[in-house]
Amino acid sequence: MSDPSYYTYPSPLEGYQGLPPLSNEISEDGKSFVNLPGKKKSIAYSSFVEPITNGRRGGFDIHVYFLQTDAEELKFATELWERVRREFPELRIYRVWDRPIGPHPIGMFEVNVFTPEQFGAFIPWLVINRGPLSALIHPNTGDDERDHTQRATWMGQPIPLNLKLFKRMKEKQKETS
Repeated sequence: MSDPSYYTYPSPLEGYQGLPPLSNEISEDGKSFVNLPGKKKSIAYSSFVEPITNGRRGGFDIHVYFLQTDAEELKFATELWERVRREFPELRIYRVWDRPIGPHPIGMFEVNVFTPEQFGAFIPWLVINRGPLSALIHPNTGDDERDHTQRATWMGQPIPLNLKLFKRMKEKQKETS
């Protein structure tokens, strides 16, 4: 895994400094806070936030993993892949890899989502329908190592990735710079 001290994090309140204090009024449920009335929806409902590129690869990759030597998992993964293709034809769905490929140490298939709307529909669906399989969800920002580690989110059991590929890519970039 990458050294977390390698990354820097801007304040989550960047661009929101100097605003009036928020209300401490409690909602009728007795637990949550009343939010600002009349505030328009966040732009994040319609486009991914920076630095997500949403280029050719889409805004997010979802890798669904299975143990390719387990006949039941392979069958389930293949059936899930078919269901995803049928239910979400607007998403980009790659082939089922029944062997390690790239940083992925076991079988998997990949799905790309291009909009927050697609993300919001597909991820909850996958939470319910992924069965025994694990899934890695990561943004595409152009920093592949960070996207697959610090910015990644897992469903199910995390699978250790082979990060050597990313380190070699960074070394090649330094050599050509």
